Amino acid sequence: MAKNIQVLIAILILFSGVIWSIIGTRPYVDLDKEVPANEFSTARAFEHVQALAQEPHYVGSAAHSRARNYIVDQLEALGLLVEMQEGFSLNKGGTLVRSQNILARIKGTGEGAALLLMSHYDSAMHSSPGASDAASGVATILEAVRAYRASEEIPQNDIILLFTDAEELGLNGAELFVKEHPWSADVGLALNFESRGSGGNSFMLLETNGGNKALIDLFSEARVPYPVTNSLAYSVYKMLPNDTDLTVLREQGNINGLNFAFIDDHFDYHTATDIPKNLDARTLAHQGSYLMPLLRYSAKAPLSSLDSSEDVLFFDVPGLSLINYPYSWIFPLLLVSLLMLLALIIFGMLKKKLKVKPMLKGFLPLLLSLFLAGLASYLFWEFALWFYPQYREMEHGFTYNGYWYLAAVIFLALAICFYVYHRFRKPQNCHQLLMAPLVLWWLISALAAVYLKGAAYFVIPLIFGILQLFLLIVDLKWKLPLLALLSLPAIFILMPFILSFPVALGLKMLFFAAVLVVLLFVLLWPVFATFRNNQLLGFLSFVIFIMLFVVAHFKSEFTEAHPRPNSLVYVADKDQNIATWNTYDYALDSYTEAYFEDAVPAQQKYWFGSKNGSSFSKTAPAPQIMLPEPYISVEKAEVEAEGEDVYHVKIAPNREINRMALFADKTVNFKSFRANNLEAGYLQPGESELHVHKNRWWDRLLSYYAVSKDTLRLQMTVEEGVQPEITLLEASYNLHEHPQLQVPAREKEMIPRPFVLNDAVVVKKTFILK
Repeated sequence: MAKNIQVLIAILILFSGVIWSIIGTRPYVDLDKEVPANEFSTARAFEHVQALAQEPHYVGSAAHSRARNYIVDQLEALGLLVEMQEGFSLNKGGTLVRSQNILARIKGTGEGAALLLMSHYDSAMHSSPGASDAASGVATILEAVRAYRASEEIPQNDIILLFTDAEELGLNGAELFVKEHPWSADVGLALNFESRGSGGNSFMLLETNGGNKALIDLFSEARVPYPVTNSLAYSVYKMLPNDTDLTVLREQGNINGLNFAFIDDHFDYHTATDIPKNLDARTLAHQGSYLMPLLRYSAKAPLSSLDSSEDVLFFDVPGLSLINYPYSWIFPLLLVSLLMLLALIIFGMLKKKLKVKPMLKGFLPLLLSLFLAGLASYLFWEFALWFYPQYREMEHGFTYNGYWYLAAVIFLALAICFYVYHRFRKPQNCHQLLMAPLVLWWLISALAAVYLKGAAYFVIPLIFGILQLFLLIVDLKWKLPLLALLSLPAIFILMPFILSFPVALGLKMLFFAAVLVVLLFVLLWPVFATFRNNQLLGFLSFVIFIMLFVVAHFKSEFTEAHPRPNSLVYVADKDQNIATWNTYDYALDSYTEAYFEDAVPAQQKYWFGSKNGSSFSKTAPAPQIMLPEPYISVEKAEVEAEGEDVYHVKIAPNREINRMALFADKTVNFKSFRANNLEAGYLQPGESELHVHKNRWWDRLLSYYAVSKDTLRLQMTVEEGVQPEITLLEASYNLHEHPQLQVPAREKEMIPRPFVLNDAVVVKKTFILK
């Protein structure tokens, strides 16, 4: 009976740990509960989201102006003096746009560095209402500042509010601020609020040019109640092409800062489904739970000394606290864990509880579980893509039913682990089978210490695993609950990655989630080994896997709540005097099939950029309509310098457009290239020779986002005698409104495909510099 009680207690501990690691990371919120005026109210913040995200408000749209006016009105209602910063900026990637930033400043009593609160107010081109990205960030700041002023606290540091423009186009508003606004020189700390989904935990990610210790100390001292962050997540973030406005401030202004962003329900990101209804209220509350304590603390803390030469490892205990320790501990802890492991091996052999051959055999179930779980999960997703080809239409790589697939893969990996370890388990060999996982975990920790220091805190579950082995060797009477408690660090550290990697990086990462499940399972093995029939647990896990797969199947079709992305673009080639319909879609549907009866595979040399590298899949003849060509003027200037030619080009649209793109073969290098009197900077000033216009790595020269019919003026210098051919693509987002095309509206079960130029009328025109 005592053993049954121990088993029950151990199961409750493990189950509670898993559940707490999932649901205990954000505050609960009651939108109907009345909140005091000096506290953050999620309901009040939600009102801002609803006001801002009624429709897409991308740069150049009428709704964009309305969103800007709304923010100005709210700031003025708080008694703040609002300042507008407007001007062209040309970023390092060759994106030119006229941004309109919104700023306000709360004066502090001291002379120290200022605190900057930042989010962007433009939505993604061209169909996303932007409720999460980033009306939620704007709303968080507006509500937090309102609550702070209602508290009548007097800040010592100035508090600058910055709502940037054109973030979605190329972080241009942030660049305009850091390069041209005098307030940027006053900033000591920036807090930026962002989104890559519409729910889930908000992660804290650092931006600093030096060590992170000072920032982590400030974050800890602010006593944020629900921190969700770790040093590995930031290491991964730095490897991905997902810069934010804060990245610009760090790179160009050496401004330290903290990003706060959420990624769950990634399928809503940049789509027509990013609406207020889909924004998770708990997630918005989580953003507020970060900002309020940080605002109150940072308004009085010294912010001029946040540069640090020291790095720390850090991770959160779900919903409780942030743990950190310096990088200088990495190798000592690694050495200590090795000595503990070796000492325990010697101790176990002396006690005749460990033997060499059984310990070596422990690598068989470990490696077999890793191989089978990873392979089965990879083949499972490949099968899903084959059986459900509509999934390929999801640019995000994460389907609407993706969470069911993630849960299914977790139980598939568990089924494999239970079955494999059951086959290798013998009486009294539980502790022998634990040795191989501990050795593997030590190798993982050693590799992290050398190559990925942000993950070096993985030595923590290793140390607790060694303690588990000690309990198994000494064989305490009530060891099972203790073994379960010692398993909790592994659950808290690994569960966030099991759940978030496939969401953030796409379901192609399911195999990695399965591998992590195995690595977690082997650290929980001391508890599972006490169960009488692991084969039965494996069978139950497999049944759950099948059930989850069946549920995913019945949720695989597109619906009004989970609409199908599709695409249609009209291109008028003025050089060849032809017109075509084009789509990015893998398969046609009722919206597109009528246009592609004579479709052929698309082949386009130049096209607008896409985050995921998407290009047209099909093209078909289209009727020619009356579309005015842009006015293009090329003049060769008189120059005194020998060996070079200078050209002045003026491009003026003769219709309402939204963007232009210029292309020239990447072998053509320009000695200089100026657009509206601006020149793009180097990718890394002083560190790289790569340049968007010289030593070029792609054909695109410039992306220009036009507001109204602004004229584009270029000055280009090339070697004497070189006459580059330049292709201009001019696009407007009015496919459905164009009276000559009469393209019908989509069905309710459909939305425009995100991340690509869509619903557009494009004119192509080539000219030569001569």
